[in-house]
Amino acid sequence: MPIDVQSKLLIVDDLPENLLALEALIRSPDRVVYRAGSAEAALSLLLEHEFALAIVDVQMPGMNGFELAEMMRGTERTRHIPIIFVSAAGRELNYAFQGYESGAVDFLHKPLDPHAVVSKVNVFVDLYQHRKALRHEMELLAAAHRKQEELVQQLQHTQLELERAVRMRDDFMSMVSHELRTPLNTLYLEAQLRQLHLSKGNLASFSPERLPAMIERDQRQIRNMVRLIDDMLDVTRMRRDALSIQTKPVDLAVLARAVVENLRQQAEAAGSTISLEAPAELHGVWDEFRIEQVLTNLLTNALRYGGGKPVEMVVERAGDVARVSVRDHGIGIAPEDQARIFEQFERTEHSRQHAAGLGLGLYITRKIVDLHAGQIGVESAAGQGARFTVELPLQVTATSPARNA
Repeated sequence: MPIDVQSKLLIVDDLPENLLALEALIRSPDRVVYRAGSAEAALSLLLEHEFALAIVDVQMPGMNGFELAEMMRGTERTRHIPIIFVSAAGRELNYAFQGYESGAVDFLHKPLDPHAVVSKVNVFVDLYQHRKALRHEMELLAAAHRKQEELVQQLQHTQLELERAVRMRDDFMSMVSHELRTPLNTLYLEAQLRQLHLSKGNLASFSPERLPAMIERDQRQIRNMVRLIDDMLDVTRMRRDALSIQTKPVDLAVLARAVVENLRQQAEAAGSTISLEAPAELHGVWDEFRIEQVLTNLLTNALRYGGGKPVEMVVERAGDVARVSVRDHGIGIAPEDQARIFEQFERTEHSRQHAAGLGLGLYITRKIVDLHAGQIGVESAAGQGARFTVELPLQVTATSPARNA
């Protein structure tokens, strides 16, 4: 299929009248004819333009037509250009052989036959046009193929994302069902046991000295369910970019001491202890509720995977940031897992064997730290415990929504 492009033709002859006569024969609206009065001038034009055909006079002073043709064949840019020689030397076979050996595709003999000249030029121009059209079609096909490959890759990526989302949804529903069933089953069994005691008139089970422990067990199970529901709500808000922070002056040292105190019983139940190293005060501007959530998540994780060994929290100021580190001496985290544990529903296989959970705590923690323009990182090795470090600017100037999950 021809494409809309002008064909450039080069004619080379040392006689201006021959150039004019030849140009008059071969010119047309879809062609541009370039004239060169010598082989040297022709070489200059060949370096600037892409020609469909070169018509070269053999007998020229200085460099002749055969020598020009040999130079053209020796250059990658010009070796593909068809060459028609024009000669007045007759039709000797050895002369023609020399021309073809130099790279000619045809010969024209003087005096020129106008019909033969036009016919030959038309053939080579048509060949050039078809070659350009074929190259254009191949480029279009190559571009279409690349586009198709990109679309296939996008579809494959989308399919993988959908499959991952389906697996995540199924895992999430399974985990939620399991996690909620545990405290609900405990409460249900406790309620059945109390009903049994009441039906038998066994009121001793409800004596004043037993009631506090009974209430504490109920509250602990209820807190577990509330924590799970709050985590799910937070993730939903993050996915809708609806989670924001409300900043105000906060004493981080006081907040850390309160969180540690609130987790004393949980630490005792895990057979562990929590030590806190903090200054008398460390003031900054943060969302107190969300930072409390961060500290609680880090300490809860340390108790959960710390193997009953002591957990240390350090709160300190480092220049313009407040730094909080939580260290445990438990199962640790392999280097290849340290990045993904901050993503939603991501847990290591080792952690699944040690404790239940949805894999949301560190994801929510990272998002809250991001909202405060802070940073969170972990230093760990498998079997050697872990140290989580959070750095928070002392002043947060804007409350921006969480980035998309």
